[in-house]
Amino acid sequence: MSQITRPSTGYAAWRLIAEELRADIVEGRLGTGARLPSENELAQRFGVNRQTARQAVTALAGEGLVEARRGSGTFVTGAPVHVHRIGVRTRLSSSLGPSAGPATGRVLDHARERPPAGIAARLQPLGELAIRVETLRIVGGKPLSRGTHWFDPARVPDIVANLRRTSSVTAALRAAGIHDYVRLSTLVSARHATAAEVVELELEPGSVVLVTDSVDALVDQTPLQVGISRFAAARMALDIEHS
Repeated sequence: MSQITRPSTGYAAWRLIAEELRADIVEGRLGTGARLPSENELAQRFGVNRQTARQAVTALAGEGLVEARRGSGTFVTGAPVHVHRIGVRTRLSSSLGPSAGPATGRVLDHARERPPAGIAARLQPLGELAIRVETLRIVGGKPLSRGTHWFDPARVPDIVANLRRTSSVTAALRAAGIHDYVRLSTLVSARHATAAEVVELELEPGSVVLVTDSVDALVDQTPLQVGISRFAAARMALDIEHS
């Protein structure tokens, strides 16, 4: 029995159970159509009560990973996990391909402001201010990523208007006359979603997001964009190219 030990921080036991079951599903140990253990079996396995086990299963159902069938049990649905390939020329829409379903983007917020020191050091804006754009990417009808993008207004002054019109960073840059750009670096990490990300990405509390912190540049290595994207981990896998 892999009993759950509740951490001293008070982090809910059902979230820990949900994380373990979510990993089993995303990593293929529980395949599409597989039946989840019953609430009693989960309670025994993790050393918790049935209510705690039920909360974990309810969280997975809310993410679309499992579904309850009356009289039969709870089964893995096979909800799609999109693969985003990150390479020298990373483009989310073309990376996912048409099989992922229709992709749209939305500008949530934007401002011209002094960037944090870490952003400024990588973006190297010509002036003191940068353009910050907050976006939401929706693929196949589900929110997939929440982005924070930093641009130099001297290089792409109309980036917000272009983003609103095209719903794509690549298309918005193309509208500004930038037809090619390259990825200089990508740092990948994972953490629990914030309260705002839970709402924006339509996640259950305690869900995990994959975070990419990246720098894109013109082909002459002039910094073009610093981007921080948060992906719903249950819906996304990142494939890092080594070419």
